[in-house]
Amino acid sequence: MDIRAYQESDISQLISLFYETVHSVNKQHYSQEQLDAWAPKEDKALKLNTWRTSLRQNITYVAEINGYIVGFSDMTLEGHLDRLFVHKDFQGQGVASALVNKLEKKARELVLHEMDTEASITARPFFERQGYQLISEQSVERKGVQLVNYRMSKKLI
Repeated sequence: MDIRAYQESDISQLISLFYETVHSVNKQHYSQEQLDAWAPKEDKALKLNTWRTSLRQNITYVAEINGYIVGFSDMTLEGHLDRLFVHKDFQGQGVASALVNKLEKKARELVLHEMDTEASITARPFFERQGYQLISEQSVERKGVQLVNYRMSKKLI
């Protein structure tokens, strides 16, 4: 597996991976209505524009296996881990851990003392295994639909 910096030419693949992951991996914890609100297929064009900007501004890494993108993650310069998605066929193979480790290393280089994230129900156990602590459960609204997620943080030593 190779972890590399995001390139603008990756954007379409990342958006497709996001939709596929949300609608397959997260269906064990969220209803179809919630999945459709979180990752509405009709918003793909809009997401192209908004993500193009945020992925470029953030520190973004892509995981590849044999030239195929299998995951990605990004973090703000302040240490907020924004997105972490791994292809449904590559779950449990260390992709997410490698991406988070790379972001944490970068955060330490930036002399950040803490990272935080908003983890889905599905991702919470992963983040706990990575040393993130639960701050609070929250309900966020997407397109009028409530979704539970968890504010979590990790002290960087």
